[in-house]
Amino acid sequence: MSIAENLAEVKGNIARAAIKSGRKPEDITLIAVSKTYPSEIIKQAVDAGQTRFGENRVQEFNQKIVNFDKKVRWDIIGQLQKNKVKYIIDRVELVHSLCTLSTAKEMQRLCERDNTRIQCLIELSVAGEEQKAGLTESELDDFLLEIDKLDRVEIRGLMTVAPFAEDAEDVRPVFAKMKKIFDKYCALGRDWDTLSMGMSGDYEVAIEEGATMVRVGSAIFGKRQ
Repeated sequence: MSIAENLAEVKGNIARAAIKSGRKPEDITLIAVSKTYPSEIIKQAVDAGQTRFGENRVQEFNQKIVNFDKKVRWDIIGQLQKNKVKYIIDRVELVHSLCTLSTAKEMQRLCERDNTRIQCLIELSVAGEEQKAGLTESELDDFLLEIDKLDRVEIRGLMTVAPFAEDAEDVRPVFAKMKKIFDKYCALGRDWDTLSMGMSGDYEVAIEEGATMVRVGSAIFGKRQ
């Protein structure tokens, strides 16, 4: 199948999962994860109507964005080191992976300098995998207390990376737990609108459990080399 056909299939799956969960297809934002894929491949997805892409590494992101016009928008979905923040200010739509205060403070400093703001999601690790990046649920309150002091860093919601599973049903509890945490903080007054969870192998289950944003790469672009 072509990339255009893959993209259409993914969007169809998103629509069905959204309807199944009592929402509209347009309530779900698709981030096409373009990390490691060359610009020529990404352009095929752009030609098929996709305008939002996600990159892991800042260096790769900077090499790619020069090949696209401003209708194409970019997210950083991988871990962002403090020393790389300067390369993304005013260049990205959303950072999905904020989980260190030092990075947040650097965002604040650079945004103050440039009189701008940056939108972020806080990454949580809720499956008990020690090697995974992200805050634990118990660390979130204290982290938010510090983030609230940074008026240039706008938190839009939460993100998680579920453990790999052959059967997506095995990670449904992870997505359900994330939605419960998300709803708890919204009920406490957080003005959040984005819950980013679900990738190529499990995005439909993630949507059924409440994801508003999914990050899909290989199901669109094919297996990475």
